[in-house]
Amino acid sequence: MYFDEFDFEDEILDALDAMRFEKCTPIQEQTLQPLMDGRDLIGVAQTGTGKTAAYLLPVLNNLCKGGYPEDEINCVIMAPTRELAQQIDRQLEGFTYFMQVSSVAVYGGNDGQRYEQELRGMAKGADIIVATPGRLISHITLGNIDLSKVSFFILDEADRMLDMGFYNDIMTIAKQLPKERQTMLFSATMPQEIRKLASDLLTDPLQVTLALAKPADGITQQAYVCYEGQKLGIINSIFDDESSERVILFASRKTKVKEIARIMRKHGFNVGEMHSDLSQSERDDIMYQYKSRKIDMIVATDILARGIDIDDIRIVINYDVPRDCDDYIHRIGRTARAGTKGRAITLVSEEDQEYFKRIEDFIEQEIPKMEIPAEFGDTPPYEPKKKSQKGRGGKNGNRATHRGHGRKSKSTGEKRVKEEKRTVQPVADANASTNVEVKKKRNNRRHYRRPRKNNGGQESKK
Repeated sequence: MYFDEFDFEDEILDALDAMRFEKCTPIQEQTLQPLMDGRDLIGVAQTGTGKTAAYLLPVLNNLCKGGYPEDEINCVIMAPTRELAQQIDRQLEGFTYFMQVSSVAVYGGNDGQRYEQELRGMAKGADIIVATPGRLISHITLGNIDLSKVSFFILDEADRMLDMGFYNDIMTIAKQLPKERQTMLFSATMPQEIRKLASDLLTDPLQVTLALAKPADGITQQAYVCYEGQKLGIINSIFDDESSERVILFASRKTKVKEIARIMRKHGFNVGEMHSDLSQSERDDIMYQYKSRKIDMIVATDILARGIDIDDIRIVINYDVPRDCDDYIHRIGRTARAGTKGRAITLVSEEDQEYFKRIEDFIEQEIPKMEIPAEFGDTPPYEPKKKSQKGRGGKNGNRATHRGHGRKSKSTGEKRVKEEKRTVQPVADANASTNVEVKKKRNNRRHYRRPRKNNGGQESKK
């Protein structure tokens, strides 16, 4: 289905044309019309499926028609991290290029100048606020913001927000909103906590669910079963034969991220690091350097597993196995975006074997175990069931040679391993207009654009 088959205002269609958005993704095809009709909605879809456009376009279309209070906040979008809030705000800039709709992003970690910009935007009644929960709570507490006229309330990556402990903050914010509003909740999974949140906030919602438990088809998955102390050597050997450019390496803790980045720099890698100890300006600088190819690789916590928009990442490396199966999907989903190919490599230590087996069961796929070069010596057998019976990790084997490695992490338990069956196959990209088949269909299809409104038509808001 194509975007111009919906009853969008001309300003929206112009923006979509300029951004080369042509064919809808499955989540967009199923949600755009119900949201334009005013339904509350639960959208279950992983990153990379186009859900941001799925909720932004109906809201912008309604604001474009007019009839909403001027100089008031009409829409609040909640995001779990600064990075996702920034990404949503950037996409808003593109969609609103031909419209008189204003927005402001509100998140922590900023300097005084950025804080003043937030205050000005809220005081002037920006149409749309994109905010992280903690920062918005701070502004509410200080009396800086009035949410009494909000017509649209959107929760993006709601499962991630609950994982980060924001349930009470979300409910506090919701109490500031009118009861008569349209609420949209988007999540990668539907655990019981999300169902409870939805029942508290939404009215008779429509639920649209995509298949989630499968990585994108363009990702080649590989694993190295090894001892903890062999991991850095394996990474070195991988990049002996190929470039280390456009790589993200994920580790579970920020202390480990710092240590890995330090050692890799010592070995000559051009590496940046990303974790919660960095200020917002430092994070922005790292992302700028990575996007502009001034650094080749980022070593990061799961702060980068969601909410970044980079389409040319070649390789994702899991230095350790994520405890949550969904986190694995999100991590490796950083590659093979926009219809490209990518590779995901996971280093599986003895104590991680049972968690890696859960991931294989979750995605219903056995991930190939790669042969480790002979110079590394013996490696542990892949026996996750035996490891589980003996207790996490089994024997210590050849443990790490530097501090921070080899320690046992507290298990968060097996989360959301069994998802309900979904009805739509996952997509590898959101709105990739370069696909040859799409272009052929587009060229062979009679293109119809509604005539522009004359002066008697509906004007844009403001």
